[in-house]
Amino acid sequence: MDLLRCSAVRFPRTHLRRPFRKEIRPCFAAVRSSLSFPFPEHKAKYYRELEAAVDVVERACRLCVDVKSLLFSDDDRILEKNDQTPVTIADFGVQALVSLEMNRLFPSIRLVAEEDSSFLRSTNLVGAVVDVVANKATFRDEVTEDSVLKAIDRGGKDAYNFGPNPATYWVLDPIDGTRGFVKGVEALYVVALALVVEGQIVLGVMGCPNWDEDYFVNCVTGVQETGNNFSRSGMIMVSHVDCGTWKQRLSDRLTIELSQSWTRCSVDGCQVLKEARFCTPESQKWESFPLSSSFNAKTDSEKIGNGDILLVPACCGSLCKYMMVASGRASVFLLRATTRKVMKKISGYAPAWDHAVGIICVHEAGGKVTDWEGSSIDFAADQVARRTIFPSGGFLVTNHCLHNEILGLISSNSSIN
Repeated sequence: MDLLRCSAVRFPRTHLRRPFRKEIRPCFAAVRSSLSFPFPEHKAKYYRELEAAVDVVERACRLCVDVKSLLFSDDDRILEKNDQTPVTIADFGVQALVSLEMNRLFPSIRLVAEEDSSFLRSTNLVGAVVDVVANKATFRDEVTEDSVLKAIDRGGKDAYNFGPNPATYWVLDPIDGTRGFVKGVEALYVVALALVVEGQIVLGVMGCPNWDEDYFVNCVTGVQETGNNFSRSGMIMVSHVDCGTWKQRLSDRLTIELSQSWTRCSVDGCQVLKEARFCTPESQKWESFPLSSSFNAKTDSEKIGNGDILLVPACCGSLCKYMMVASGRASVFLLRATTRKVMKKISGYAPAWDHAVGIICVHEAGGKVTDWEGSSIDFAADQVARRTIFPSGGFLVTNHCLHNEILGLISSNSSIN
């Protein structure tokens, strides 16, 4: 199955309706482990919500792995949304799974998520999505075409009007880095879920099924490390306000005592800008950033000279780069916001799901995230739907030590409208 990239016309409705029926793995719900965190429950106000979030993100990651294992078996089964962004059964499956599970446990908490079912309804893929969701759901018999479509739309753009009042809601990116999902084993993608309470992000969970810790160590240092417990095992990163950011191998979650396998995440301690490790989006060239007036970007650590900075190899999706800063693999992540004209003024904007979980993970790891004017990211600015955030200029994600210096360079080298 796979990545589906042709129009509904190229993928006719007479095609096999449920291609996953004989190929999916046994239901994961039967073998889930009990959860344990490296901080006491009484110190974490949202401990129960975090338990549920970790559980569902882990299952969502395994759903992605199952789908991806069949990704390149049939080149005809590829689909694109109207904006040409690749979308897979995994995107819709993850959103449906998370929506179903979290609505069952926390029915009063709304969901803000990337997808809605309109595109899916125009294809014959609903049955395939039902199969992958049922395979990971707690109550498999309750997963039907109708329940899956409604679950997806529960987080869609027309699901709910929040208004100006304080709100509590989940923010989900079913797959951040979908292009990475379809490229192969080396490109990274993330399943991300955060909880926002009255404008504050209080917890976040990111799952990256193909995270390879050694890859980043080798790219940054040029030195081969051996015996690293995280290598090629995937990673889950969790954060709770005032409890820190922690990571664990996805493979550990079914094999060892969970409370003993968490590793605390900390940003790096770099205090000299020219020694910092930078990362930027693949779609944005270094020359488009204000810092390019002060530094050239090099990707080879052995060729860094005066006036150069190290740009670490890109990985798909913004949230992977948040992970890199939170885990100390990069010092700085720079992102220019998309711009549009609103009331004769150019305004920056970005989807909330591309940043919510990354922000709390970096903050709780000791880092800092602001827009290019140094202002905090306001998740309540979109009073209607809570789907959009409006950073001035872009996002600056750092290890905290370098934040003010970079803000100064941005201010002196650019005009932010």
